[in-house]
Amino acid sequence: MKGQRISWRPEATLAAMNAKAHDTMVEMLGIVLTEVGDDYLKGTMPVTSRNCQPMRILHGGASVAFAESLASIAANWSLNDEQAAVGQEINANHLRPAREGETVTGITRLVHAGARSQVWTIDIYNEQGQPVCISRITIAIIKRRS
Repeated sequence: MKGQRISWRPEATLAAMNAKAHDTMVEMLGIVLTEVGDDYLKGTMPVTSRNCQPMRILHGGASVAFAESLASIAANWSLNDEQAAVGQEINANHLRPAREGETVTGITRLVHAGARSQVWTIDIYNEQGQPVCISRITIAIIKRRS
């Protein structure tokens, strides 16, 4: 599924996006942004002891954190200097487990961009390309605080 074309800021590069995530939960979870397209942002996250449940599979909350991170990062890099994007509501359907030692890939696409909110979808896949989690988030667009 193609999403809406994203109006990325001119400085929206993978290097800049990954650098901005330094010393945040994004970095702590091992999330790395890997690809920026006209209508998507893609990243990976390893399934490790930091984000798995006692059954040694990816914790559902970690999937949601991955999903919200991808969409929030994408949303913020599509706004001007006076705006900020913050998660307002998120849902997720967990479809199959990802086991410790695997790496999951997530891709977020813009569904709707309004003046005060955006809606993004996030699909998370295992190494075999099978869906692990499907999520949708509503992002509130607020005035950036200094």
